[in-house]
Amino acid sequence: MNTKKLFLIALCVAVSAVSAVAQIVVKADEPVGKIKLMNAVNNGPQSPDPNSSTTNFPAYKAAQFPYARLHDAPINWGWAHTVDITCVFPDFEADVNDPKSYDFVLTDALLSDIQAAGTKVFYRLGQSIEKWSKKYGVIPPKDYKKWARICEHIIRHYTEGWADGFHYDIEYWEIWNEPDLGFKDGRWKKNMSPTWNGSDTDFFKFYETAANHLNKCFPHLKIGGPALCENNDWADNFLKYMSEHKVELDFFSYHLYASGPDKFIAKNDRIKSMLDKYGYSDVEMILDEWNYLSNWTTEWKETMEVVTSHKGAAFLASVMSACQDGPADMLMYYDARPRVQYNGLFDFYKGAPLPQYYALYAWKNLVNLGTQVKSEVTDCPDVYVTSAVGEDGRCGVLVSFFTNDKNVVAHRKVEIEIAGKEIKEAASYVTDEFHIYTQVPVEFNEGKTSMWIAPGSVIYIDIR
Repeated sequence: MNTKKLFLIALCVAVSAVSAVAQIVVKADEPVGKIKLMNAVNNGPQSPDPNSSTTNFPAYKAAQFPYARLHDAPINWGWAHTVDITCVFPDFEADVNDPKSYDFVLTDALLSDIQAAGTKVFYRLGQSIEKWSKKYGVIPPKDYKKWARICEHIIRHYTEGWADGFHYDIEYWEIWNEPDLGFKDGRWKKNMSPTWNGSDTDFFKFYETAANHLNKCFPHLKIGGPALCENNDWADNFLKYMSEHKVELDFFSYHLYASGPDKFIAKNDRIKSMLDKYGYSDVEMILDEWNYLSNWTTEWKETMEVVTSHKGAAFLASVMSACQDGPADMLMYYDARPRVQYNGLFDFYKGAPLPQYYALYAWKNLVNLGTQVKSEVTDCPDVYVTSAVGEDGRCGVLVSFFTNDKNVVAHRKVEIEIAGKEIKEAASYVTDEFHIYTQVPVEFNEGKTSMWIAPGSVIYIDIR
């Protein structure tokens, strides 16, 4: 085949790709339900410092993250000696009823910063991951009942004022984190599990003991877990045990790091199916760790490039849109601290927002509007849309274009129709390779407009 013919074939393919048109119809007068809190995060802001330009506190506050889950907190140097049971109650042999047995000082400061940012705390009761050769806090407690009583006093400190404490509105209390990590490989038998160095049956009994005690003490709070990592069979056995032993479960938490919205849709459906199977149909589903992942080994560099790029922003927006229309009740991005590796929200040195931040920031706008309305996209499976309206008639439309296909490089034309609403003015904000939440002109004519969107892009349209 000659060079000229190859060129013509390539040109035809390119023209075909460019000519693909995504049709989006937003039915502003057809409510679907509430916009879910898909924009929660793990961990709170870097402490506000008026004398430093390196804090992420102003941007963190502006994003209005609804919840901050406290996991891996003490691993970060700025939050050492916080949150984990072994940090707050360092001597397991001490008296659980004596306030002097507890070290709340730095955890108090951390929670104060989170509250000051306007974010609510989602408290993980347990231990941070321990990747080092010797394990300290992830070994099963010697006395499950005592561990539960320690948690009881921590909750009372932060919600009832015990031990010179507080009366914070902290409703979610999560028991442990990723007890199934590496279980299928038998890592716990070698004292190598970074999260739970015990058997599955050990954990089931431990969780039952803790949950029953905390539910009895605090029937008005939400007690749940187990922050499942990866093993669906383990999860099935966990739910079977809890169902057979009639353990109350206010929420089921789980994690997923993956490369596309389809994988999140499948995971959510699988979790929902298991909850239904064991009589937990009304239990909240909280995906409280998630982010982009190619894989943990050979493509780690590529993973980090995506997480900190405009493509990562499109990934977040697309997953949130996909999950909004599925059974998951809340998503919690990992991680919102500037100086940790798996963070695509804030610059490592300055704390300034990165592209992924603006996907969550845009979702905040939908949450503030409140009511999801029907929106449909056709003729382009990689384009996602979620729309909402407020009580004042204001409308927001979030459009994202995400694909992992490296051969897809052409822009897509998007034709948008807003039905059931008179449009007086509109503005669009674009995050892509060349823009970071930059206002770009958009004009509607008789409720319709068209625009071009590149792979790895997010567009938020504000309509009044």
